[in-house]
Amino acid sequence: MNNPIRTDLAIENAEMFQERENLQGVSIHEGVGKKSGIRITRVRVENETGAKNLGKAVGDYITLEVPTLDAPDVSYHREITTEIAAQLKGLVPDIENKKILVAGVGNREMAPDALGPMVIDHLFITRHLLREYGKNSEITRGMGDISALAPGVMAQTGIETREILLGTVKETGPDLLIVIDALAARNVRRLNKTIQITNTGIAPGAGVGNRRFGIDKASMGIPVIAIGVPTVIDAASIVNDTVGNMLTMLDETKNRLSERIREGVASFDAQERYQLMRELMAPEMMNMFVTPKNIDEIIVQMSYTLSESINSLCHSMS
Repeated sequence: MNNPIRTDLAIENAEMFQERENLQGVSIHEGVGKKSGIRITRVRVENETGAKNLGKAVGDYITLEVPTLDAPDVSYHREITTEIAAQLKGLVPDIENKKILVAGVGNREMAPDALGPMVIDHLFITRHLLREYGKNSEITRGMGDISALAPGVMAQTGIETREILLGTVKETGPDLLIVIDALAARNVRRLNKTIQITNTGIAPGAGVGNRRFGIDKASMGIPVIAIGVPTVIDAASIVNDTVGNMLTMLDETKNRLSERIREGVASFDAQERYQLMRELMAPEMMNMFVTPKNIDEIIVQMSYTLSESINSLCHSMS
């Protein structure tokens, strides 16, 4: 059975194609933030052909690659929060005037999956205040309309996340749903150093092979923006990357042994090599995912960075 490389990142799906012209229905644009200097890649899936080729829903996928994202910073990386806010503004131009529901998806009890719930902890929630005092009172002047919840996971509640959010949307009537989630990557260098923002919603658990019902405009009835950071990587992907590094080293070491090793592996493409790694691994490692040992500290740091981007964008109190 063919097992696709596990990743939630559209940019990594695109990288699996050797020639970008093969990605019909998909456009890719790379650039750098004018003020932040952050590398930004925009992947647009333009139609159903592109969706089939890339394995992603039609829409926009914005990837910010930030090597310092997981590093401690007393300002919680102001340049990153500003860039995230700018990208959100680009997807939803009048976002500060929207009634917004923010959902922190994931399991608070597991550090790599706790990003969403922890972001919720740091948001400035105002929906109740606006309903109590009105929008232009001395207390609420400059406040955006923000509500939030952390719905947990099905093992904790017995309820699909989509069902909880759909009920909340129907009862509270937001204009926009922002979903925060931890993702899976296929490249170690992107762990806790990449932010993906998309207007296509999410399929919780997809990157770790535990796909649940999608949370998107079709299921919610309102626009859905998803913000995610990859916090785990499939063990087979790590082995695969190691083999790739080995092949690079063998290119630099010309001898009979290196040539014989290359003959056996170098002809495989990325998907074939990944499949080989999975077949060679012990059965108990097949569904193993890896995360940095200090992931609890990293999640706290990143949760403040993401929450500040939403707070600064939606509230203009001074």
